[in-house]
Amino acid sequence: MNPIEIVTGLLGVTTLLAVIARRVRISYPILLVITGLFIGWIPGLPPVVLSPEVVFLVFLPPLLYASAWQIDNIELKLYSRSVSFLAVGLVLFTSTVVAWVAHMVIPGFSWAQGYLLGAIIAPPDAVAASSITKGLNIPRRITTVLEGESLVNDATSLIIYRYGLVAILTSQFVLWEAGLQFIGIAVVSIILGLAIGWITVRIHQAISKDTVTNTAVTLLIPYGSYLLAEELHISGVLVVVTVGLFVSARSDKVFTYQSRLQTNSVWAVVVFLLNGLVFILIGLQLPAIVSELNGYTLPQAVTYASLISGVAIVCRIVWVFPGAYLPRWLSRGIREREENPTWQQVTVLGWAGMRGVVSLAGALALPVIMPNGQPFPGRDLILFITFGVILCTLVLQGLTLPVLIDELNVRETVDEKLEERRLRRKMAQQAITHLESNHSAGSVHDDVLNYVKNTYELRINELNGMLRATNISERPAELYQQAIRLQLELLTVERTVLSEQRKSSLLDDEKLRKMEQELDLEAARLSLVQPVE
Repeated sequence: MNPIEIVTGLLGVTTLLAVIARRVRISYPILLVITGLFIGWIPGLPPVVLSPEVVFLVFLPPLLYASAWQIDNIELKLYSRSVSFLAVGLVLFTSTVVAWVAHMVIPGFSWAQGYLLGAIIAPPDAVAASSITKGLNIPRRITTVLEGESLVNDATSLIIYRYGLVAILTSQFVLWEAGLQFIGIAVVSIILGLAIGWITVRIHQAISKDTVTNTAVTLLIPYGSYLLAEELHISGVLVVVTVGLFVSARSDKVFTYQSRLQTNSVWAVVVFLLNGLVFILIGLQLPAIVSELNGYTLPQAVTYASLISGVAIVCRIVWVFPGAYLPRWLSRGIREREENPTWQQVTVLGWAGMRGVVSLAGALALPVIMPNGQPFPGRDLILFITFGVILCTLVLQGLTLPVLIDELNVRETVDEKLEERRLRRKMAQQAITHLESNHSAGSVHDDVLNYVKNTYELRINELNGMLRATNISERPAELYQQAIRLQLELLTVERTVLSEQRKSSLLDDEKLRKMEQELDLEAARLSLVQPVE
């Protein structure tokens, strides 16, 4: 079978399994990984090797860019301290503890190898986190912290990974130099990301009416940003995330409704296919990993993988509790700014540390041969342990997380349906106010004015639970065109209310985007309406 046939077949399996996952109410990444494990052992099938270059370039940039678009920018700023504490502090803590345990337990495992392993398995995966927590109705604070952490921690781990690899290849490592370079790379990466984001916004504004080109630009920007960053030897992950956050915060001002509709539809398909393909490919890697396990028996490798998996899970749980409460005890400002998290919420946050594609790609990217011609020390075991940690956290924690949420009763307390109805009423009332202030003096025909006003009054009554019938008769073509123009004008007013609501935290960004899409669809519908002769 050639690669095209293999990819096509895997995409078909991915789509089918996603349907099954929804029916049985299980997160589809978990089902895909498990299925990939079984498919990989079918006799006679050609081996499917996941190249690290493919992961880092083909999968990672668009998935990170999409995750950055979906996260709530307002809440990300609000919880930036918690995100930084996990994305930087926890990664460093986990890498150090894993390095110490691996050095003490695994015979011949050096500190450099331990730190390399720790950097590979330390970061939870952004794709896994968002896929598994989606639809669980957990508090937005937990979702934002998890997704924000997963976006940034890849950059932290990959920088540590880079220095661990250099230490093994050159036998030279100076801690203070590495620390300064770490900070320098992070700062330069963010600056470059902001610059590319600013340019991207200007590009979108310049071609705002060209929906196809606009959509194409959104697909090209993450790849171009990543390649440029890697060419400059800085963090491609951090650059892509920064660009995504910058452009996403301004999306309501740089995209027309036509561009948003088309872009959202295209990206929904792209993200679904890439997510599904990457998780099933993870499962398919086990046979090749086991076949290359040299110098260790399978029981030994399983023991080490289980131990390191336990260490990674415990490190996160140990870290999140003091991270959640200690700063509050030390700072009055934090106590005043942030709501006190319950121990149940912190427990869920500590248990939601699923690893994924970035960890596997990091392990696969390890060189096979050293510059001196010797095999890279411990590569096979590092790869096996990494796979074990991914499997353990993704399947064990992913399957038990919904149960834990139910047992601890960690659910969103804000009645979002009520808040959504209030916002919809406000949008409709503001539209009527605009109508009465600007079009009540004969600027439009009275029948048009009454028709449009009745439409919004009916919507308000429906939102208040009072449904009343209305009789709309046919009007001449000219009046229909006038009515359509007026309704499009009022949709712009509703968008203004929606944009102002983004400054509040009553509704999460997903709800606001959903309502924005409804306005876009209504605008598209009105634009296609033909006058009745």
